[in-house]
Amino acid sequence: MSKPKRLEPPEHLSRRARAFWRRISDDYALESHQYELLRHACEALDIVDRAREELEGSSLVLTDRYGQLRPHPAVNIARDARLGLARLLRELNLDIGAQESRPPRIGGRNVES
Repeated sequence: MSKPKRLEPPEHLSRRARAFWRRISDDYALESHQYELLRHACEALDIVDRAREELEGSSLVLTDRYGQLRPHPAVNIARDARLGLARLLRELNLDIGAQESRPPRIGGRNVES
């Protein structure tokens, strides 16, 4: 069986995300559906970076019109993108050494329990 064709990263990705794409695709023989997950993971990485740039020089909290402190919108964007990135990388199921990832929690208890 021949090695699956390595796809080039999409042009819309940042330089950092394209480098990440190349590292993963060089180290792992990905199936076509995994390239789709990798694309979404790289896009999430770009969102995290853009949100971090937005926060540079800004406060993490803003005062709304009622005088209440609220998180800067980029804080939530970064958090959501990081969570999505972590989930996508887990879904890629890349063998990254001896570390075992924990199964997702359902209903407050481990699936293996």
